Amino acid sequence: MTPPRELSPGLVVQNLPTARKLTDYKLIAFDMDSTLINIECVDEIADAAGRKAEVAAITEAAMQGVITDYKESLRQRVALLRGVPVSHMEQVVLHRMRFNPGVRELIHACRNAGLATLLVSGGFTFFADRVKAQLGIQFARANVLDIENGLLTGRMVDQVWGDICDGAEKRRTLLEVASLLGLAPEQTIAVGDGANDLPMMEAAGLSVAFHAKPSVRAQALVAINSGGLDRLLEVLQP
Repeated sequence: MTPPRELSPGLVVQNLPTARKLTDYKLIAFDMDSTLINIECVDEIADAAGRKAEVAAITEAAMQGVITDYKESLRQRVALLRGVPVSHMEQVVLHRMRFNPGVRELIHACRNAGLATLLVSGGFTFFADRVKAQLGIQFARANVLDIENGLLTGRMVDQVWGDICDGAEKRRTLLEVASLLGLAPEQTIAVGDGANDLPMMEAAGLSVAFHAKPSVRAQALVAINSGGLDRLLEVLQP
């Protein structure tokens, strides 16, 4: 493996494939929490239950890869959300959720270059649907929170395509969307920050770590350690 090199401050590359133009790729997949947006949604929801510190500790361990069973870690965190009103989640969207720097610029460049866009998240459709609509992303896969009488039940809803969206499901979704579009895995880009993003990043033609955990940065072909997500355009010219 070629040693990593800093292309410019805060932008590290290693073993880049021959393709170096954005138009050489046809699909880009993004994680959501801490990648497209500035928060971990489950932690912010937990704030309403007075359990943010407890939930955030589990989230951090899962993202670092210390907890390897993502599904179980998510079930534990969601169980702690029981009784949180939907109105609190709406407040998180309005007052806490923001797009990370460079997100709109990168997606605009991808759209102009003819790439399809995919949001694939271990988070929740309550947020993912809004992010998808606001950014004009074409495809999305996330988890569904169970709600009764305007309150979270502490459970998730099973979906027809499977249960919890974990790392393996992110990979499967990336490859399934690529196949539906008639693309080879080499024509895809995967962007993430946590350990549960590694399976889809390993399956993609180009893996991009954005302000990521150390284990993710070490395995990505491109690591954006400072600045916005649009710094990918310093590596892949539009």
